[in-house]
Amino acid sequence: MFAFALTIFTGAFLLFQIQPLIGKYILPWFGGAPGVWTTCMLFFQMLLLGGYAYAHALSRRVAPRTQAIVHGVLLVAALASLPITPGDHWKPQAAGDPTWRILALLLASLGLPYLVLAATGPLMQEWFRRLTPGASPYRLYALSNVGSLLALVSYPFFFEMQFTRATQARMWSWGLVAYAVCCGFCAYRLWRQPVVAATASAVREEKVPAPTLIQRLLWMALPACGSVLLLAVTNKMCQDVAVIPFLWVLLLALYLVTFIICFDSPRWYSRFYWTLALAVATVLACVALHEGADMPIVRQVAIYSGVMFVACMICHGEVYRLKPHPRHLTSFYLMISAGGAIGGLFVALVAPFVFDNFYELHLGLVAMAVLLIAVCLRDREALSPRRWLLLAVLLVATATVATDRLLAGGWLGFTAQRWLVWTGGGVLVAGGLLAAWRGLALNWHRVTCGLLGAGLVGLVVALGHHMRQAGEGALLKARNFYGVLSVLEYRKEEPDAHYYTLLHGRITHGLQFAAADRAAMITSYFGPRTGIALAIKNFPRQENQRIGLLGLGVGTIAAYGKPGDYLRIYEIDPQVKAIAEKPFSYVALSKAKIDIVMGDGRLSMENEPAQNFDFLIMDAFSSDAVPVHLLTREAFEIYLRHLKPDGAILVNISNRYLDLRPVVENAARAFGLRAHTIASEDGDSGDGEEGAWWLYGATWMVLSRNEAFMAHRELTTVALPPAPANTIPLWTDDYTSMFRILQ
Repeated sequence: MFAFALTIFTGAFLLFQIQPLIGKYILPWFGGAPGVWTTCMLFFQMLLLGGYAYAHALSRRVAPRTQAIVHGVLLVAALASLPITPGDHWKPQAAGDPTWRILALLLASLGLPYLVLAATGPLMQEWFRRLTPGASPYRLYALSNVGSLLALVSYPFFFEMQFTRATQARMWSWGLVAYAVCCGFCAYRLWRQPVVAATASAVREEKVPAPTLIQRLLWMALPACGSVLLLAVTNKMCQDVAVIPFLWVLLLALYLVTFIICFDSPRWYSRFYWTLALAVATVLACVALHEGADMPIVRQVAIYSGVMFVACMICHGEVYRLKPHPRHLTSFYLMISAGGAIGGLFVALVAPFVFDNFYELHLGLVAMAVLLIAVCLRDREALSPRRWLLLAVLLVATATVATDRLLAGGWLGFTAQRWLVWTGGGVLVAGGLLAAWRGLALNWHRVTCGLLGAGLVGLVVALGHHMRQAGEGALLKARNFYGVLSVLEYRKEEPDAHYYTLLHGRITHGLQFAAADRAAMITSYFGPRTGIALAIKNFPRQENQRIGLLGLGVGTIAAYGKPGDYLRIYEIDPQVKAIAEKPFSYVALSKAKIDIVMGDGRLSMENEPAQNFDFLIMDAFSSDAVPVHLLTREAFEIYLRHLKPDGAILVNISNRYLDLRPVVENAARAFGLRAHTIASEDGDSGDGEEGAWWLYGATWMVLSRNEAFMAHRELTTVALPPAPANTIPLWTDDYTSMFRILQ
């Protein structure tokens, strides 16, 4: 057993160690968008399905000795395909949706090694079952997930911090060699001890009934729901915080923990208690959705991670309850893998075309409730009638609270809506309690499922209303690989106050007045008292300025352009460019000559000759997520190549959750730049005008070697005092860490 356990553990460790490593390699190439990780996850799930399908076909259609030979040849081919690091020729050359390019890159770089590793779990368990008849192989699946979890947890806390990407890739390659040796030994065991077909155990297995169609569908549907929730929560957190391996690892690790717990022993999963936990988690999710960006980030991460964990515990706990006889082991794992792949396909490829916002989370929660009712109808857990009823009553009560929370101020009006919600929920709860108290002779199982259905209706109403609210007032909504964009129109009946705003995710990325005489006004994060305004105003060279801008937004910075100026804007999202042209008009109204370069700003500048910019402005946020690859040492090397010796770099570090000042200060010190941090307040117009609501508070950093410019009184008097020396390491493409900059 030890040889099989070691092989399974090693294969699982390598399988999940490569995921954050390869994601970190390609993240800077594709704009650092949340879609990069979602696409990577789709690839991993599809290759996992391929590995499970290979293991199932090999074990069912090929003789044991031939299995050892075939898998040995595949192992040698996988070793021959090393190394797994992608070449620079895979870097994108143009803007657009890079999903298929990422998938092709991953397939070419690590397709065969990943396929071999993906087949390890079910194939080794099948070989173990053949060599040790009567022993259950299912705990080996839990061991596989322990190896996967250890790989994920160790990556951000050890490997990422201690080793460069190149060293990690070499270590992984040697790990694959060690795995091949272990796997080869198991194949040798199978070769030396082929199973005799006519054993009593084999005869008994022939009499095992085949799983039903409903059972097979649930094997697939439950993991698919868990996969959707994993990717939906990952998308949401990466969009609003940062696209970093830590968040990927956190959620994927919790996902794997649910497999470990559920497949270790049936005693860890109780439908009654985990359903209660789901009710609480669902209410908290509704609260988090309702509060949105106003909720502290740590609380959001805790709530969404908890929701995903509880839901996946139910999905995988119910799957384990439905496990077949070991004779059908490989088909069981194949259906689980197929469910995960279906969930990945839906989130990565279908949802961006079907939805105009991140509604997969809503759909996943509803699907979870539907599947829970389905398994309750199919299989009665051994609970007393009153316990069943208590469960249903609590679920209805929590659904009532969630519905009331999300519908407050909705289309029915506050008073009427509260009356309807609380009356309906109260009637159901009171009726259930009365029936239990009077001991009525009812079919308690059906009553409970009916009340669970009532709770589902409340959840659907609450989440449906939230989706409706998210789309209210939108002049335009669009979703693509790079996120969700919304153009909102306000105060249309007031000509002087009529304006448009652009939201990326939940964060406003620009504002413009509609009236022709106010359309050129500078608004939002770029007002006259912001760091960018003061830097441009007081720069010694005022004529024929050359300005580079990473991140177009609505084009507000173009309003600073003067006749003779040149503005070169780098924008990765084609939809942003279209919105900046209509309904927004800053680019069209600018007096400067403007070129818009489509593609990732860092990659575009890397391939261009020096542009000799007076200013290079970095304002390329995705929702509120930090563009990590634009703040590393390698990125600043590129920026300085394009900057005049006396020019300045301006960085927008405004963020709800992260203090980016130490990160930029480290880069400034590394390249001998002086740095000022300038923070402005909401409505600060600089001329004493009150009520300038169109001006938002912002924090900008000004970096330059130009001593005269950096000593200008208008900059020094508003700059924040020097920060205490920080202990945060310099960010590089090989190293970034968010822990120490959380606000």
